[in-house]
Amino acid sequence: MLDDGSFVSWDGPPLDVSPDEDYRRELAEASAKTGLDESVLTGEGRVFGRRVAVVVCEFDFLAGSIGVAAAERITAAVHRATAERLPLLASPSSGGTRMQEGTVAFLQMVKIAAAVELHKRAHLPYLVYLRHPTTGGVFASWGSLGHVTAAEPGALVGFLGPRVYEQLYGEPFPAGIQTAENLHRHGVIDGVVPLESLRATLDRALRVVADAPRLPPPAPAAEPLPDVPAWTSVEASRRPDRPGIGYLLRHGTTDRVLLSGTEQGEAATTVLALARFGGQPAVVLGQQRVVGMVGPGALREARRGMALAAGLRLPLVCVIDTAGPALTVEAEQGGLAAEIARCLAELVTLDTPTVSVLLGQGSGGPALAMVPADRVLAALHGWLAPLPPEGASAIVYRDTAHAAELAGAQGIRSADLLRHGIVDAVVGEHPDAADEPLEFTSRLSATIANELHTLRAIPDDRRLTARLNRYRRIGLNG
Repeated sequence: MLDDGSFVSWDGPPLDVSPDEDYRRELAEASAKTGLDESVLTGEGRVFGRRVAVVVCEFDFLAGSIGVAAAERITAAVHRATAERLPLLASPSSGGTRMQEGTVAFLQMVKIAAAVELHKRAHLPYLVYLRHPTTGGVFASWGSLGHVTAAEPGALVGFLGPRVYEQLYGEPFPAGIQTAENLHRHGVIDGVVPLESLRATLDRALRVVADAPRLPPPAPAAEPLPDVPAWTSVEASRRPDRPGIGYLLRHGTTDRVLLSGTEQGEAATTVLALARFGGQPAVVLGQQRVVGMVGPGALREARRGMALAAGLRLPLVCVIDTAGPALTVEAEQGGLAAEIARCLAELVTLDTPTVSVLLGQGSGGPALAMVPADRVLAALHGWLAPLPPEGASAIVYRDTAHAAELAGAQGIRSADLLRHGIVDAVVGEHPDAADEPLEFTSRLSATIANELHTLRAIPDDRRLTARLNRYRRIGLNG
C-alpha cells in the first residue's frame, strides 16, 4: 500500500500488562511466531508521495486481539496523526477483545473510538480496509468508523464470531452473511477491493479527500435560453437514453471512488461517490432515475453524503433526477416524510459549499430535499414540481389529460425556475442531452467545477448566511 521504503514505525515497547505467567508465555510465543511485540503496528509512510499515518493488525499475533497495550499503541498513533494533520489509514484483522485481559481489555474500545472520532472532528480523513477476519469489538469500534470503508474479497466480517455463535447456540451461523460481499450488498461497507487494487483505490480517494483543488477549466460561454414548452422538457427528461448520474460520473469526473449505502444495512439506491469535477474535489450525491421512486433508505443515504461532506470539509454536489417518492406502505412505515424533512434541514444548513443540479425529473419531496444549495443549476430540460404533472392534473381536474397544461401553468421548467430565483444558471441542451451526451456532460461538468471554485473562496459564515437569506426570499418578490 505504501511507497517502497517509506514506512517509519511509531511504536515503542508495549506496556507490560501481563502479570499472569501463562499469559506471558502466550505473548512470548506470539512474538516468536510473528517477529512482532504486539498485535498492531503503527507508523507513517507515503502513498504516491503523500504522507499518511497507518494502523495495521497482525492476526497471527493472538488472533489480532486488542488488549490494553495494543489499544494504547493505537490510541497514541491516532492522536499523533491528528496532531500532525495526517490522513489515517486503518487495516484491522482481529478476533476482537483479548480474552486474557477480560473486561479491562473490552473497555479499551471506548478510548480507541474516542480518538478516532476526535480525528474525524478535526476534519481529517479516516479510511478503513477490513481484512480477513475482522470481528467482535474491533469491528464494532474503530473498524466501523471510517469515512470510507472497504474490505478484501471473501473476508469474514461480522460482530459475533461464528465459532462463538456455534458454541453458544449449538448450530452454525448462516452461511454467506458475514462476508465482505454480503455486507457490501447491504450497504454496510463501501466496497470490496482486492489487495492488489488497494493502492490505486487509495490513491484515487486521497486525491479527493486530501489533495488541494486545481484551477477549473474555462466556464462554458453563456447562451440564450430557448422558449421550450414545459411539457417538451418533461418528455425529454423521461427519455431512457438521457444521460444520468452514472454517465455524469463516468464522463464528467475524475478520481472516482464509489461508496455504497447508508452504513445501516440498507443497500444503495442513491449514487454516492468521491470525485473531482475539473480538478475540484467533492462528495457527489445523485438520484438514479432508473431505480424508480425514492424511499426513506435513499434519503438516509443522502444524509450520509451530507455528513461525509461536512466531516471532510468537502463541497457537496447533489444531482436531482427522480420521478418522485415511493408511495408504499414500507415507505410510510420507514419514515419517508421525516427523512425528507431531515434532508431539507441538513442540506440548507450544511457548513460546506453546496451545488445542486436539476439533471432531469425533479418530482416531489425527494427532489426538493436535494435542492437548497448555495448554487442551483438546471439542465435545459430539468424541471421541479410538487408532483409529476399527471399527479397535479389528477388533483385539479380528476384526470391526467391536463398534465401538459398544468406543467406550463405551474412554472416547473428551467426558464421559469431561473426567473423566480430558484435556479442560478441553465446548462444548454442542443436540442436534447440524449442527442449529445458527451458534449452536454462536458458543459455541465465545467459549470459545476467553476461554481465549486467560486464557492470555495467565500468564507463559511458569509456563504451560509447568503444561502439562508436566499430561501427566505423566494416567492416574496412576486
